[in-house]
Amino acid sequence: MSGTENRTVYRTCPLCEATCGLEITVSPQEQVVRIRGDKDDVFSHGFICPKGSTLKDLHEDPDRLRAPLVKRDGKHVEVSWDEAFQEVHNRFTAFVEKYGRSALGSYVGNPNAHNLGSMLYLSHMLRALGTRNLFSASSVDQMPKHVAGGLVFGTAQSIAVPDIDHTDYLFMLGANPYASNGSLCTAPDFPGRMQAIRQRGGKVVVVDPRRTKTAEASDEWIAIRPGTDGLFLAAIINTIFDEGLQKIEPRIASITNGLDVLKSAVAPFTAEKVAEPTGVSAEVITRIAREIAAAPSAAVYGRMGVNTVEFGTTNAWLINCLSVITGNFDRRGGEMFTTPVAGGATTRGTAGTGKGFRTGRGHSRVSKRAEALGEYPVAVLAEEILTPGEGQIKGMVVAGGNPVVSTPHSAQLDEALSQLEFMVSIDIYLNETSRHADVILPPPSALEKDHYDQSLYVYAIRNIANYSPAVLSRDMSNPDEWEIFVKLGGIFQGLGPECDPHALEEAALRASIDGAVKNSSSNIYGRDPEEIFAQLSKDGRRNTIRSLDFNLQTGPFGAAFGTNPGGASIDVLLENPHGVDYGALEPRLPEALRTPSGKIEIAPDVLIADLSRLEASMKDVDPDQMLLIGRRDLKSNNSWMHNIRVLMKGSLSCTAYVHPADATRLGVAEGDTVRIHSRVGAVEVPVEVTDSVREGVVSLPHGWGHGAPGTRMSVASGKAGVNSNILTDDSKMDPLSGNAVLNAIPVTLSRV
Repeated sequence: MSGTENRTVYRTCPLCEATCGLEITVSPQEQVVRIRGDKDDVFSHGFICPKGSTLKDLHEDPDRLRAPLVKRDGKHVEVSWDEAFQEVHNRFTAFVEKYGRSALGSYVGNPNAHNLGSMLYLSHMLRALGTRNLFSASSVDQMPKHVAGGLVFGTAQSIAVPDIDHTDYLFMLGANPYASNGSLCTAPDFPGRMQAIRQRGGKVVVVDPRRTKTAEASDEWIAIRPGTDGLFLAAIINTIFDEGLQKIEPRIASITNGLDVLKSAVAPFTAEKVAEPTGVSAEVITRIAREIAAAPSAAVYGRMGVNTVEFGTTNAWLINCLSVITGNFDRRGGEMFTTPVAGGATTRGTAGTGKGFRTGRGHSRVSKRAEALGEYPVAVLAEEILTPGEGQIKGMVVAGGNPVVSTPHSAQLDEALSQLEFMVSIDIYLNETSRHADVILPPPSALEKDHYDQSLYVYAIRNIANYSPAVLSRDMSNPDEWEIFVKLGGIFQGLGPECDPHALEEAALRASIDGAVKNSSSNIYGRDPEEIFAQLSKDGRRNTIRSLDFNLQTGPFGAAFGTNPGGASIDVLLENPHGVDYGALEPRLPEALRTPSGKIEIAPDVLIADLSRLEASMKDVDPDQMLLIGRRDLKSNNSWMHNIRVLMKGSLSCTAYVHPADATRLGVAEGDTVRIHSRVGAVEVPVEVTDSVREGVVSLPHGWGHGAPGTRMSVASGKAGVNSNILTDDSKMDPLSGNAVLNAIPVTLSRV
């Protein structure tokens, strides 16, 4: 193509978990002309949501940081990259000499799961920090699924996904894929796939305190009381056992421990007993149990609404139990494990057995909350900073996150971060969190980086691989994202600001190769490491592309550097810019298990014991107590998207949904301002009166509350909204996983 013609490139959208393919037209002047869905993408087939077309707006956003910032005299000023890294080195060295590494902490935000550079290299930086004070967005929304999957199946990645393309009955709890596009269930055009279930004669049932767009598009909406999903699930399971409706596949039964223990443990949860606390009649509970048991295939999917409550892990476990006892686990149309093309915890190591999973290898300093997945609950981060004593956190490194907006008791965390003596943020915006940083290091635009969804494809509803080279050329005076993480890792190791990230990356890759050729379960066992390294480095390849190639070639579909011709490799993906579909999900048990017993541990002691707490919770339900729940909008995935002008247009707004009966009782009308008060804070927000929420429920959207002094997000500040996490309680969390409680928060409402 000549330099006077537009060019067309293809890439995967990095803005949510759906991984939709994009067709991007670029002018000779290297300007994005158009973005639309890639109709030839093997997974999304042209589907695109409103977010995907805004990559141009994000790239051109004048508020997006393009140079490092250093805080001087209380204000952030632009500096060169050399100066920024020198500043990090100077401040870090002085900090460690004064306090030691135990006074350091880190927070990792969820955008890192959407970026190849961070997926491959962020861990290098975190290890180099030399601290156990690790926190992430995982304990905001998804840790219960990791802990439940780990205890039952052996690894934190052992999260089964609903096989929605083949199921006859989709049962969803606390999930709204019309807004989220699917979460921990990578499925482009989830709404279209839902409608296909109904078109082929199947049924979709949604359990949610709010009549979401997903509920409106389903066959049945069950308006449950917030926070009581565990009672509801336990009663369904008990009904199935009690009526003899269980139909466990012989293959699964032969590799499952604890079914009798489970049956006895759920016996107290009768449909009649849980009806009042859940707000769901015994007749509906019994009917749903019978429908799931009778369906030719049924898939159960629970997400934010059932994870971000005090019984999050128990809820996730009960969903697995329901699938197992109805014969829907590890079979077509039920819940299945993905076979990630780039490999994962369920594909590596000895098939069918492993070390298993546990939590509590450490505990937080102040409130003694248990570790999970190597990190502590983010709900305790503020107290770890504010509470004096040995090990008090006095310095933070924050990677791609905005916890001041997204985590519990936000006002307290905001105050805590203001007291730090050292803070570095890796972020593209000067936001509510990064404004506290001494140094802000901005990665390149999404269009200036190559892309592969190494994390999200682990939970995809098909076995998919799709690699996207960078769309636009990066200013080579600015480091790539991977380079920032590796360079920081070198500085934190004590190698100084002049350390060479390329040399460090090469050493890490060679270590991975050496480990693989010595591992008898690897497909390159016994091979010459130098031969493997040479193949990876052909044509001058370095860094992300060759590290990804290593993962692909050693993965379950891998080319294994010549021993499996035609297998997965970066060359194959470059030849197929619309992606490669490695097929529908297939049964993977017992091969995918990594428990010490080699069996499904359906009744772990800690989860069985938690049923006593669940049963006792019935006595605490107060039908007159107003409960706060969150909500999500299709155009609002993360807080930084509120700075994209096109996404902020139209109906997107921060309001409180209140049921008409509650509005009458409180004396409020549409458009009135109400004060919502919880144990830890209060906000004032306009009201929308709607019967889309059940009585006793107030709903606020997540991720708002902009315009703090020192931020540079002009669009977001102009439509600031209120931060719902000013109301969420840092003392409330799921005790088994440490996950924050963002739903079913007791609140009071009054008209302003």
